[in-house]
Amino acid sequence: MTRFPDGSAGDADYGSIGEGYALIRRPDPRIAAQFHEPFGDAKTVLNVGAGAGSYEPTDREVTAVEPSASMRAQRPAGLAVAIDATADALPFADDSFDASMASITIHQWPDPERGLAQMRRVTTGPVVILTFDPVPPVHWWLIDYVPELFDVEAKRMPPIGDITAALGGRTEVRTVLLPADCTDRFGQALFARPEQLLDANVRRAMSAWSFVDPAVTDAFVAHLADDLASGAWDEKYGDFRSLPAFDGGLRLVIGHGE
Repeated sequence: MTRFPDGSAGDADYGSIGEGYALIRRPDPRIAAQFHEPFGDAKTVLNVGAGAGSYEPTDREVTAVEPSASMRAQRPAGLAVAIDATADALPFADDSFDASMASITIHQWPDPERGLAQMRRVTTGPVVILTFDPVPPVHWWLIDYVPELFDVEAKRMPPIGDITAALGGRTEVRTVLLPADCTDRFGQALFARPEQLLDANVRRAMSAWSFVDPAVTDAFVAHLADDLASGAWDEKYGDFRSLPAFDGGLRLVIGHGE
């Protein structure tokens, strides 16, 4: 496995793009509640690809695994220190944890199938994966402005069926709707706040943009800025501003292990 200088083991170099990540990608409590519900009465939880700690429960004993030094350094003081390890070689004995989780990370793993099998190996109860469907369920305005971004994501995101197959046993897939004021500012969560995508810091906190040609990004920013200033965006897409929630393809995949 090739690792970037800061230890990032996936396809994105968080040593380059990870600065300020925790300030932009603040976990939304409504998403967190849905994420944590499948844990049930689990007392010990493994978080794989834990990053800066988004969506880690604070009422359970959490063991975090994160290969990127940049991301480990952004973990709040109240969270456990993350272990430098990768999903495909978890350094734990079989059945070490009551539950395990992975939050919008498996698309970055070199071998998602192996990583999910490792999570299943070390977990006695539910394995809970927050991820995106590679096929957007709704055609929305950002696809019109920068289709290249969605081409990138379609190649990176494992199909939901592949995830359930890798987990094995009884699995469940739930739709997680995105609230219009979502505090976790990934692209789909900004469906009603297009102005925020003009901010380079916001885009940098979304790994997909690091795979888009800079000239394409510059053209997108100019196009969107012009349309917002002229009112053309609101004329064509303004209905998005009034949506209380949106299905941006966020999915909770639960492997019950039975």
